[in-house]
Amino acid sequence: MADSPASGVELVQQSRTEHAIERVPTGIAAFVGRTLKGPVNQALRTTSFSEFQQHFGGLWQPSTLSYAVEQFFENGGREALIVRVANGARPPTISLPAGGSELKLVAVNPGSREYLRASVDYDGLSSAERDRFNLVVQRVRTAGSELVEDQEIYRRVSVVPASGRFVSDLLLGSRLVRVAGAVPAQRPDRSAGGPGGVAVGYTLSNPDGDDGAPLTDYDIIGAAGSGTGLFALQGVARFNLLCIPPLARERDLGLSTLLVAARLCRDRQALLLVDPPASWTSAPAALDALRVWPFRSDSAVMYYPRVQAFDRLRGRVEIFGSCGAAAGMIARSDETWPVWAGAQSEEAILRPGLRPAVGVSDADRMRLAQAGVNTLLSVRGGSRPGVSPRTLGAGGGVCDWQYLSARRLALFVAASIEQGTRWVLLEHNGPATWQRAQARVETFLDALAAQGAFAGADTDESHFVISDERVNRPQTLAEGKFNLLFGFASSKPGVFDTWLVTHCASASRVRPVSVNRSATAKHRVEWEIETAILR
Repeated sequence: MADSPASGVELVQQSRTEHAIERVPTGIAAFVGRTLKGPVNQALRTTSFSEFQQHFGGLWQPSTLSYAVEQFFENGGREALIVRVANGARPPTISLPAGGSELKLVAVNPGSREYLRASVDYDGLSSAERDRFNLVVQRVRTAGSELVEDQEIYRRVSVVPASGRFVSDLLLGSRLVRVAGAVPAQRPDRSAGGPGGVAVGYTLSNPDGDDGAPLTDYDIIGAAGSGTGLFALQGVARFNLLCIPPLARERDLGLSTLLVAARLCRDRQALLLVDPPASWTSAPAALDALRVWPFRSDSAVMYYPRVQAFDRLRGRVEIFGSCGAAAGMIARSDETWPVWAGAQSEEAILRPGLRPAVGVSDADRMRLAQAGVNTLLSVRGGSRPGVSPRTLGAGGGVCDWQYLSARRLALFVAASIEQGTRWVLLEHNGPATWQRAQARVETFLDALAAQGAFAGADTDESHFVISDERVNRPQTLAEGKFNLLFGFASSKPGVFDTWLVTHCASASRVRPVSVNRSATAKHRVEWEIETAILR
């Protein structure tokens, strides 16, 4: 339907039978680590370093994450998800006098830089409402500052538990504070006047907030049940790159964190950016260490070496992990080239202000690539031989996705199709829905093929989609599931990366599966699906 042309607004109602698959965004980086302030174990989206400063306090020497985020945006990144993790940090409190007792509030966010203040007044209350008060809570930029960053106002609050405005209950929804301990029987005293004749002043938070101890691998990993650490990303709709900066400037992540993070990325169609260990101070040292290095994954990428940048807090050039700069570089490339092409030059070029911590010869650059490690450059190579970026699975034997462009293409296609076919859960799970879903996926893959995303000029050699009784058996329907099988040729015509999308009421997932090229022929597909995929 459409409005009249005179209005200048046209409203188009899409048929519920049309479900075009949209391409998921790329270049969104998630960062997990320690920050100066901010919410803990919550993924907060930021689009600039100034936003990061506002919510998480900006650069802080104990926070390797703060420098990584700065380098991400400096090197071309546009969107980041920040998960603050803390180890034993304590929130500050506010003590509001209440006759001979007090109402104690405790900040939601821990840390010594969480500057809060509160004010109590009785404006608009009758003399009979002896249990009621008005409460204002503010977060300010610094101690004693009048620059208010956040504010909450609660009117007609009560100290009576049976009241519908009981203070403990109301503050459960606050972004700033909670009630700590018992609520006094008497309402808090009216706040004393402020400077300059202000009728009502503020009570400042106590200096009892604490930043906690340095992070451990256990803090970063967190727990799935409580959604802490890495598992705070479980509820995030989409991210493509995961950066976990070193625990400290000279303390690398442990193998356990890398393994859990790679598993999370595999489940979420993302890539883990791994910092080179601090001990890899030269290319020969890195090559020697890689022979026995225990971590390999085609869901992970490394850019060597670490980077040098000016540390504004220390006033000198320092060495930092490379993950933030590398994530920014990848995100910057996505603004110009599709994920399957990567940077046209195939070179990882740092922007001015960042440079590799050590030099790498062309010969060592080639050897590192063969081991699955990419090399950062500060200038274009001219006659330097091009090296296609690899994943960390490339140096560990047979790897289906040893090249970064192929891996990113696979993740992009899988994520787009999984997200773009969720509508089937709202439809009857039968042949009509299967055919419509297959048609939508075919249209999506046809468009990518026309742009050169896949190998092979003919459709039969570049991609296929199956969504019929071959993958939706009676048992599948009885379990309330919908399956769709698709494949595409990322490197050689007729050699498919094959994925299975499964939708059910409790969850949707997409996973890579193994299937022979001949399985798309009618006389082989039932046997192949039965033996290699559905089981």
